[in-house]
Amino acid sequence: MNILDVKNLQSDVLSGGFTLENISFTIPVGKKVALMGQTGSGKSTLLKTIAGFIQHKGGTIYFDEKKVLGPNYQLVAGEKGIAYLSQYFELRNNYRMEELFDYANEEFTKEQAHHLFEICNVNYLQKRKSVELSGGEKQRVALARLLLTKPKLLILDEPFSNLDNIHKSILKNVLDTIAQELKITCLLCSHDSTDVLPWADELIILDQGKIIQQNTAKEVYTHPSNDLLAGLLGDYCTLTSSLQKTFSVANMNYFRPNNFSINAQGKFSGVVKKCLFYGSYYKVEVEFEGEILIMNCVEFLEKEKIIYFNFIQSVKH
Repeated sequence: MNILDVKNLQSDVLSGGFTLENISFTIPVGKKVALMGQTGSGKSTLLKTIAGFIQHKGGTIYFDEKKVLGPNYQLVAGEKGIAYLSQYFELRNNYRMEELFDYANEEFTKEQAHHLFEICNVNYLQKRKSVELSGGEKQRVALARLLLTKPKLLILDEPFSNLDNIHKSILKNVLDTIAQELKITCLLCSHDSTDVLPWADELIILDQGKIIQQNTAKEVYTHPSNDLLAGLLGDYCTLTSSLQKTFSVANMNYFRPNNFSINAQGKFSGVVKKCLFYGSYYKVEVEFEGEILIMNCVEFLEKEKIIYFNFIQSVKH
């Protein structure tokens, strides 16, 4: 069963001079879907339209088998059952968090609410006021307040922006727990592939108001449809036809760092042009037959000038 069904959605002209055009996709109940694209590609507009805050010009949106009419046809904007967390959320000042939770709570018992606050990691914030919270804490409070309405679909607009690694990690754990324990379908947008690739069941890629690719995270990462999409999802390089013959591979346009394996007994050798330390791995740029190849490795002697490697057409997961 699908919780969301979007068909041929169209919008008015956006600030970038384009429109949302013929947007169509479905989200089954319980799935985690990520919307990706460059800044200004229409991601936030699409999310707000689905949530019932922006009026669509054409097409249809069905949420839980009910048509989403849009703000022009409702006294209060927003769709009941859809919780939308904007990247520009606000909390009332001069209120303790427990007061904000009490005002928002309509259906949870005290015990149920306590469990929800544990899931969102906000129990220890109950007595504090918003001015006493960090950005990450405010975001989790806003999320918990939305979840008190018992939504069936949770929409998050750039939830990881402006968060340090500690609060980003906490929020990721919270979202995982929400999906597993509360069984809430999640749709979020992000421009950072490291945030969505390990999380999403499916990726939808938007460019200038159009969906350019939609598939599982692994499939989109492994077989991007164009240069833009390949770059959105991480480092890559392209190979000339002669190099494809060298590596005995055809019909592959984009190659990721994990398509190469660095080892002392490698079949090929190249000149190291750059080596960058990323904490848990090194990113190494290697010149081979006039082309620059990007490879990742766990250990690397930065003084090495020649590196030996193998080419791996497909990497097992």
